Amino acid sequence: MNKKASISSKNWSANDYVEGILRGDRVVLGRAITLVESSRPEHRELAQQVLEKCLPHTGNSFRMGITGPPGVGKSSFIEAFGSLLVQGHGRKLAVLAIDPSSQVSGGSILGDKTRMEKLGVEPNAFIRPSPAGSSLGGVANCTHESMLLCEAAGFDTIFIETVGVGQSETAVAGMVDFFLLLLLPGAGDELQGIKRGIVEMADLLAVNKADGDRIELAKSARKDYALALHLFPEKPNGWQPKAVTCSAMTGDGLAEIWKLLSDYQEVVKGNGWFLENRKAQLGTWFASQLEQSVHRFFFESTEIKAELVESKAAVLAGKLTPAQAANSLIDLFKKSIESRH
Repeated sequence: MNKKASISSKNWSANDYVEGILRGDRVVLGRAITLVESSRPEHRELAQQVLEKCLPHTGNSFRMGITGPPGVGKSSFIEAFGSLLVQGHGRKLAVLAIDPSSQVSGGSILGDKTRMEKLGVEPNAFIRPSPAGSSLGGVANCTHESMLLCEAAGFDTIFIETVGVGQSETAVAGMVDFFLLLLLPGAGDELQGIKRGIVEMADLLAVNKADGDRIELAKSARKDYALALHLFPEKPNGWQPKAVTCSAMTGDGLAEIWKLLSDYQEVVKGNGWFLENRKAQLGTWFASQLEQSVHRFFFESTEIKAELVESKAAVLAGKLTPAQAANSLIDLFKKSIESRH
């Protein structure tokens, strides 16, 4: 890396980024993730060069999605469980926390990082809050790319934390090996309020905050959740989802969760589902990337930009139906492409 590049990342080449990532430099890794999150064309081009060079060094981590309703203690759980893995099992952990409100509020993006103060200073842990913005497809793409960069940097365990808003869970479940749903003590009404699809996606249900006077309540909730799991069809990965209790405060139950994760990996790697799922995820990512690229190509077209405002005005004025206006823009786009050849 040249002297100028060491002062500012403005003029870094793809090789400058890759060298820093492969030696595990967390500052360079953070800057590379910022690069893949950028919507600027020149940044996207450079980001793809970096990803291409890093690709041979990826795929060697265990990827885990973590979700749950507000107040369940996701950040506290991740800090406690992550510390157990880093300190007790020698794992290198990267935490990617998706924050859907950060681009709007501007102030919440560092929330998860400040709540994980102990884990944040661990030399073998890396925490990165990322803005979701308005596009869940964008979240999936950027998070997947960030995950690959973390793997290239040597992290063998990746946690992706969602905020529990419904659709984001589906996006995250499509890029991880294991999906954990955190729940609060006291099943009852909460079980009714959780979308069936989210529970079906889960490989493990963990009732958090099972401490103090909530222990018995948590045990009762675990039984209710365990019974509910048997009502769902068998998962294609050959794993029978479990329900457990845990406490991020006391550490109770965390060792059992790690044991279940190990058992899970043995099952899905043994029956071939692990690799098949990774391939299926790559196919989904490819389709998503293609859709995003076509979307950008269309709306960045000079002809479309010039006509879009007038077409929308015509729709709002009742002169054109939305379908007519859309079809007109598509025809214009086709003609603009044909005229270039």
